[in-house]
Parts: sequence; structure tokens; C-alpha cells
Amino acid sequence: MEHMSLKKIARLAGLLYLGVVITGIFSLMYAPSKLIDWDNATNTYNAIVANQTLFRFWIVCGLACYTFFLFLPLVLYKLLKPVNDDYAKLMVLFALISVPIYFINVQNLFSVLFFVNDSNNVYGFSSDQIHSQVMLFLNQYDNGMRIIHIFSGLWLFPFGYLIFKSGFLPKFLGILLMLGCFGYLIDFIGDTLLKNYSEIGILKFISIPASVGEIGICLWLIIVGVKSERK
Repeated sequence: MEHMSLKKIARLAGLLYLGVVITGIFSLMYAPSKLIDWDNATNTYNAIVANQTLFRFWIVCGLACYTFFLFLPLVLYKLLKPVNDDYAKLMVLFALISVPIYFINVQNLFSVLFFVNDSNNVYGFSSDQIHSQVMLFLNQYDNGMRIIHIFSGLWLFPFGYLIFKSGFLPKFLGILLMLGCFGYLIDFIGDTLLKNYSEIGILKFISIPASVGEIGICLWLIIVGVKSERK
């Protein structure tokens, strides 16, 4: 990578980011929305049993997402370290911390897969007990994602700052990413401290800067690359 031009490094980062975005949308939003009814364990169990292929793709796409995310900050470091090496290292640190946490957390989904397979009911659980176990592991997975999203937010601040200061990437995207950091943290704190947080409806607003900023920088890196080569 030492001999790659700045534009090629930017495009590689953009392609990795695109992999994160596509697999992330599927595994973090689409699949759970189609399979989980948080208020009804039986409906959730039946939905997963009827759509096991979708559930298995959820697992695979989630692992692919965080595999892409393992390499993404390393490529971004190569691109952004001349701007500020300390901030670039902080960006990599916050990003990479989330990867092993996710790989451990995904074990909860494998446990769900175990319980929805009738041939694995070697412990003699009743139907209600199996449904409860499925919801327990899904809730454990969801709690794990809350922890991961702390670092999903924290890495955006140094990343956004580096983009803002770079001179070869759009400043407004850097601002959105820095705001996105606080959106993630506010969401975590609110969801943890407030019992009725989901009813407030603030999430759909505070998540906008991160979503627009991340998709925006992904597309910019792929389509435009960088404004000019650094000397």
C-alpha cells in the first residue's frame, strides 16, 4: 500500500466502506425488522423458523460487515495519518475495539439458530420455554449491540475531525460525522437511563447526521476520491 496513490487508497477505503454499509443495513436493520417482534416471543420464533435462510444470511452479513470494518480503519489511517497521526491512531483504536465485541456477541444468534432447529431439542424444553430462550438470546444480542454502538460513535469523532482538517475531503461530511458521534452516545445513554426512551422518538432525528455522513463519505471516496494529490 506504500506505493498506492492517494486516489487509489481513497477508492479502496470507499469500497470497503460500501461493503460495511450494504451488509450493515441488511444485518442491523432489514433482517431484524423482518424477524423480530419484541412484544411477542411466539411470533418471533415462528418468523425465524419460517425464514431460516434469512436468519442465516443475517449472521453471515453481520460477520461480513465487521470483517470489512476490521480493514476499513486501517486503510483510512493510511489516507488520513498525514493530517494528524494521533487522531488517526485514536480513530483506528475506537473502530477496532468494536470488532471482537461483535464476533463474541454474534454467538447469541448462533444460540437462537440452535433453538429453532427441532432436532436440537435434546434438553426437553417445552414450546414456551424454547420461545423464551430465543427471545432471551435476541435480547442479549441487542444488549451487546448497544455496547458496540458506543464505539461505533466514538470512532466517528476523530474520523470526522480528520476529514474536516484534511483539505482534500469535504468539510461538511466531517462535521456530520462528528455530530454522528454524539448521536450514538446520546442514544446509548438515553436507552440505558430512560425506561420509555423508545417512546420519545428522538432516535430517528439524532441518527441522521451519522447516516448521512457515513453514506456520504463512502460515496465520495468511491466516486470522487480526493480533491488533489498531496505532495
